[in-house]
Amino acid sequence: MNDKTIRYYDMHARDFIAGTENADMQHCRERFLHYLKPGMRILDAGCGSGRDVIAFKEAGYEVEAFDASAEICRLASEKTGIEVRQLRFEELEGEDAYYGIWACASLLHVKPEDLPDVLQRLHRLLKPEGVLYASFKYGTGEREKDGRFFFDLTEDTCRDLLRKAGFSIKELFITQDVRSVRSHEKWVNVIAGKD
Repeated sequence: MNDKTIRYYDMHARDFIAGTENADMQHCRERFLHYLKPGMRILDAGCGSGRDVIAFKEAGYEVEAFDASAEICRLASEKTGIEVRQLRFEELEGEDAYYGIWACASLLHVKPEDLPDVLQRLHRLLKPEGVLYASFKYGTGEREKDGRFFFDLTEDTCRDLLRKAGFSIKELFITQDVRSVRSHEKWVNVIAGKD
């Protein structure tokens, strides 16, 4: 994630959280949790408002979270009651630590040249039969919007990237943005396993 994108989230943290904290991601969370059992440890990777951290905690999961923006981390920590670490995807270390990794609308800010390494880092962090959920804006190539970098994917590019990182695709599906003001936008969602 580049510095310019992080600065955007630091500067607009409250507005971003207000615009996303009530987005209804229950359908995607349920599909992800189908592969997990309560009590298992989940990493919310790029947690934003902390909306999904709270939902996972309420469903009985142990949750850790990080975000690249210091201001988002501060606000999400207050909201969720857990310490949200300030971290970039490119800095992730460790292995066999989580049964699930939830990367909702976060990996889309990683540069394409960095994404293969980041996906391998996520792969290593998963326990042997763990699962990753990730979502990307539907499209092709790199773009900048409002000072933020995006890397958009199609079904094929998403599938190829994950397979090359060692993942097996369990589900790949397209959704409309759940926010009414953005219902014309589409997302590529993937649930992938380490098994």
